[in-house]
Amino acid sequence: MMRHRRLGNSDLLVSEVSLGSWLTYGGGVPRDRAEACVRRAFDLGVNFIDTANVYAGGAAESFLGEVLAGRPREAYVLATKVFFPMPSGDRGLSAAQIEKQLDASLKRLRTDHVDLYQCHRYDPETPLPETMAALTAAVAKGKARFIGFSEWTPAQIRAALALPGARFVSSQPQYSMLERGPEAEVFPLCAREGIGQIVWSPLAQGVLTGKYEPGRPPPAGSRAASAAMGAFIQRRLEERTLRKVERLRPIAAGLGLTLAQLAIAWVLRRPEVSSAIVGASRPEQVEENAAASGVRLEADVLERIERALGEDPGAGA
Repeated sequence: MMRHRRLGNSDLLVSEVSLGSWLTYGGGVPRDRAEACVRRAFDLGVNFIDTANVYAGGAAESFLGEVLAGRPREAYVLATKVFFPMPSGDRGLSAAQIEKQLDASLKRLRTDHVDLYQCHRYDPETPLPETMAALTAAVAKGKARFIGFSEWTPAQIRAALALPGARFVSSQPQYSMLERGPEAEVFPLCAREGIGQIVWSPLAQGVLTGKYEPGRPPPAGSRAASAAMGAFIQRRLEERTLRKVERLRPIAAGLGLTLAQLAIAWVLRRPEVSSAIVGASRPEQVEENAAASGVRLEADVLERIERALGEDPGAGA
C-alpha cells in the first residue's frame, strides 16, 4: 500500500513515490501508454504529479491537463516549475516571467492553482528579492499554494530564507545511490528550515534498474537507446558505474526486490525525503516503482549497499 509523507512545513501529504514527466509525457512516450501510466499511478495510490513548463515545450503540462481533467482537484497534488527557456525564448525568474509563465502553466494544466510552484534553477540575472516577491504574490493570489526550488546551493537557499514573504517548503535535488551530493549540506539545512526533499532521478535515469549491463549495448526500447530521451543518460553508462549496479543485484534479490525497488527504498530511507519522483514509460514500471513504498532497509543491508557502491578494485585502467 502506498504511504504518504508530509512535504516540509506545508499541509501537503504526498505519496512516497510520485510520477514525473521529464522526457516522457507529451513527448517521448506514446499518448496511449502515457495515459495508461497516469491511470495506473492513481490506482496504486500515487497522488503527487510533478512537471515543468519547459517539459516538451509545454506539451507535458497540456497532456496532464487533459488526463487529469476528469479527476477531482483535491485528489492529487500538482507541482510544476519555471526557469528554463520556453520555445518563445521566455526564461528566468523575473516578476514578469513568473506571472506570465504561471498563468500559462495553469491554462495548460486546466486548473486555477498548483499546489507547488518551483524555481527550476536559481536565476543569477534576477535580483532574489524580486523573485521571492513574485512567488509570494502568486501564493497570495491563490495561484500557488506553496513554493519550492530545484538544485539551489546552500548559500542561495539561506539568502531566500532571509527575505520576507512566502517560505519554501520543498527542495528538488537530483539524488540517488549514484548522486549523493545533497546529503552533505542541502539535506541538513533544509531539515532545520522545514523544507522537504522531493528527489528527482532516484533511478539515475534507469541505470539503477539494472537494464544496462557492462559490456553490452543498451537494450532496444530503453531510454539510452532512444533518440528523444537518451542524451542525458550517457555519462551514467561507464563500465565502472554499471559494475556497481551489478553488485547491487544479489542484495535486491535477497530481499525479494527488484533493483529499481531497492534504489527507491534506499532514497526513502532518509527522513528528509518526502517523495521520490520517478518517470515511467509503461504501466508495469509504475507498478514496480510504487511497490517500493514502505520497504524498510535494515542497517546490515545498508552496509552491504555501501560496500557494493564503493570504488571498483578492478577499474584502475
